[in-house]
Amino acid sequence: MPLDLAAAKNIANVLTEALPYIQQFTGCTIVVKYGGNAMTDETLKNSFARDIVMMKLVGMNPVVVHGGGPQIGSLLERLNIQSEFIDGQRVTDSQTMDVVEMVLGGLVNQEIVALLNKNGGKAIGITGKDGNLIRAKKLMRKKAGADGTEAKMLDLGLVGSVAKINTEVLHMIEHSDFIPIIAPIGVDENGATYNINADTVAGEIAKVLGAEKLVLLTNISGVMNKEGSVLTGLTTSQVDELINDGTIYGGMLPKINCALDAVNHGVTSAHIIDGRVEHAVLLEIFTHTGVGTLISNTRKTGDMV
Repeated sequence: MPLDLAAAKNIANVLTEALPYIQQFTGCTIVVKYGGNAMTDETLKNSFARDIVMMKLVGMNPVVVHGGGPQIGSLLERLNIQSEFIDGQRVTDSQTMDVVEMVLGGLVNQEIVALLNKNGGKAIGITGKDGNLIRAKKLMRKKAGADGTEAKMLDLGLVGSVAKINTEVLHMIEHSDFIPIIAPIGVDENGATYNINADTVAGEIAKVLGAEKLVLLTNISGVMNKEGSVLTGLTTSQVDELINDGTIYGGMLPKINCALDAVNHGVTSAHIIDGRVEHAVLLEIFTHTGVGTLISNTRKTGDMV
């Protein structure tokens, strides 16, 4: 086969660009929330698996937290179990919780484990119930009436928030060759099981592990200004300004608030990246341009002005 010199030089350039990032982040913990299109498209699923395996091979400590909302919804529909949503969150009764646990802790979790293992990794699947990894508490939402009447507490059933993360389990895995794949299911002090938002779990794990990065995969290009351009690098104060002036609103707010909370509690940077792009995780971590928005307390070239 004739040597394609141009292709070889391109590979060399890519490796050269990646080298300082590999050197900088060797030994660092990077928490990745895996969801959206990246979980449902076959090409993207395999590129994600290779990205995570590559990170482990070059000395980083990736921790994957996954969602599974569409898969839960699909199985509930097949079982003729009706779903109710309040402010975008699924009301979870005991019957629905059985399905959530089956899908997140079983089908989805093990599919991700198998994908990483097929691509040369050593993945291990766990839920927040294993080793009391995630201590949960019941989540109650306050909602004001449309006519301005006093806010009422809404009961979402077995939907929880994180009360505590037990780092012992994670440290044990972190100091091995294994990559933890975590389903966002927690248990309270009485043994009740709760469904917890995967972004929230990823953020809390990043905080307690003192992670270098929290990476949130989405189905959008990143945080955009009012003209529709992606803002590649933002400080936390700039994000606050964008929320206050209405640039960031609606469904993007929970993800943004998760990123802000992580950075404000010791995580060096949070990344909201486009999971519809092949190898999005590697592109964001190992290249100058990235594929989304980086949020930190340090201004970066290319930030908004």
